[in-house]
Amino acid sequence: MLDVFEEGKVYEVLLVTRSNVTPVGVVREGERLRFKLFPGKSFREVLETGKASLQLTNDPELLVRTALNLPVELEFVEVKGHRWIKGLPGLYGRVEWKVERWKDELGETEVLLCELIPEGEIEGTPPLRPFSRADCLLVEMAVLFTRYLVKPEEKLRARILEMHSLYRHLGGRSATADHMVSFLTGKTQKGH
Repeated sequence: MLDVFEEGKVYEVLLVTRSNVTPVGVVREGERLRFKLFPGKSFREVLETGKASLQLTNDPELLVRTALNLPVELEFVEVKGHRWIKGLPGLYGRVEWKVERWKDELGETEVLLCELIPEGEIEGTPPLRPFSRADCLLVEMAVLFTRYLVKPEEKLRARILEMHSLYRHLGGRSATADHMVSFLTGKTQKGH
């Protein structure tokens, strides 16, 4: 399973901890997958347990809804202190970490630099779903939206709204995208 990750490339996957699911960008380095976590539930749970699962999905709606802490319907499996989403392939294992200070345009905070050392593979098959350019925009909109929630800036807001226009032009029809736009504009989206 580790072989599906090309070294040095960033992949968006789902991180599953004791009670949380959140998307993270992972990079393979040798036999490990590196990722970073900002303060929150997954950050605390990795510190407490030192265990996590990383799972693959081709569902941008699932990535975005978990990023925004919106409701999702998921079934979980728990085995020997590890937890994962039933039906999605991935890896589970031990997490080594270190805490560092992080500073960017949003401010300064602690970040958890993590390495998953795989201990086992998770069986699963994502639903058959073709790749869509609109899907890429939905994920990128959510990344910018989470940054906007931390530091509301007009340039971020304008960029998200511009991306949403292209998203709709490319056939995107996600209620989650409309939720982000409604938040940014204070208006309910029509037609969905």
